[in-house]
Amino acid sequence: MGQFETKLAEMGVTLPDAPAPAANYVPYVQAGDMLYVSGQIAKDDSGLIVGTLGEDMDAAAGAAAARVCAIALLAQVKAACGGDLDRLVRVVKLTGFVNSTADFTDQPQVINGASDFIGEALGEAGKHARAAVSAPSLPFGVAVEIDGVFQIR
Repeated sequence: MGQFETKLAEMGVTLPDAPAPAANYVPYVQAGDMLYVSGQIAKDDSGLIVGTLGEDMDAAAGAAAARVCAIALLAQVKAACGGDLDRLVRVVKLTGFVNSTADFTDQPQVINGASDFIGEALGEAGKHARAAVSAPSLPFGVAVEIDGVFQIR
């Protein structure tokens, strides 16, 4: 087990198998040393994490959903790296989409659920640029979707 997965294990996290695409796209594309991972939706062992922030979910619940998306992103990176997550050099950028009401303004706090998790799990390699935006709806009614750009070796 490599350094990143050792740290994840210390955090009580085991990466699942990388989720299969839900439509007509590929889960990731590698261009040189850059890896572009498709949006990962909030889904855990209980199923889809659905809801609208500002209506039936608060920022804390949204942050928990974002953390689940981050775990799925790392699972995709691991799959793209042939099972060796230590090929990850750094997280370059995350873009977080938050299913929210028009007056909800805590998108950054929601996406912090992913950023905080990645920072804790990956240390310096986890420091990234980011966008956190609102969406009037997301696929399957999920609360959060996040895509990412990663540098790998």
